Amino acid sequence: MPTDKPSYLGHRERIRAKFAASGLAPLADHEVLELLLTYAIARRDTKPLAWALIKQFGSLGKVLDADPAALAAVKGVGKGTAAFLKLVRALFTRYSLEELRQSAIIRSPEQVVKYCKASLSGRSEECLELIYLSVRNTVIRTETVALGLIDRVSISPRKIVECALAAKASAVILVHNHPSGDVTPSLEDILLTQEVVEAARLLGISVYDHIIVGRQAYYSLKANGKIQ
Repeated sequence: MPTDKPSYLGHRERIRAKFAASGLAPLADHEVLELLLTYAIARRDTKPLAWALIKQFGSLGKVLDADPAALAAVKGVGKGTAAFLKLVRALFTRYSLEELRQSAIIRSPEQVVKYCKASLSGRSEECLELIYLSVRNTVIRTETVALGLIDRVSISPRKIVECALAAKASAVILVHNHPSGDVTPSLEDILLTQEVVEAARLLGISVYDHIIVGRQAYYSLKANGKIQ
């Protein structure tokens, strides 16, 4: 006995065809999220859920940055879909890091900002990452060395230098986020940077920069004369 095809299936096919033909450019944020959800939820119209998520969190980016428990608490999401969305977010960070590693030589803050924003800009607490560089200025690896509160992170200059030594780095770039979105360095940010520069110099390690990232902007202490 023939059965009617659910109406949402035709919509899924159209939005997938739209993406296949032109990529994400012609899709609105809710359509991108709707498209993602079709791969996590097989038998339900995902358009209302996409709208509900954006209404709850404010934007596509904030949906992907949201805590898994907060995502799962939205009616219709569940733990599996929340895990899928966090996987998408993590893949973007991994891809950005791979791009950074494939850069022949790190010459400017702009080269690391894309990775920094992918890794840190959506976090709700301050986080400090170190990017370790070889003698040729290629990326050895990155490491999260401190997690803090919403407005500060605490770590000693000695600990940062010890981490750079353990990574056998010739140079290091410090990167941390300001969850408020204001990337202006605090006095503590500036003093920590100066202390790290001095401690690292004694051991032959260069501090190339300390970059602060927000969702829409970044601040380079090197470019603004705070690192000599």
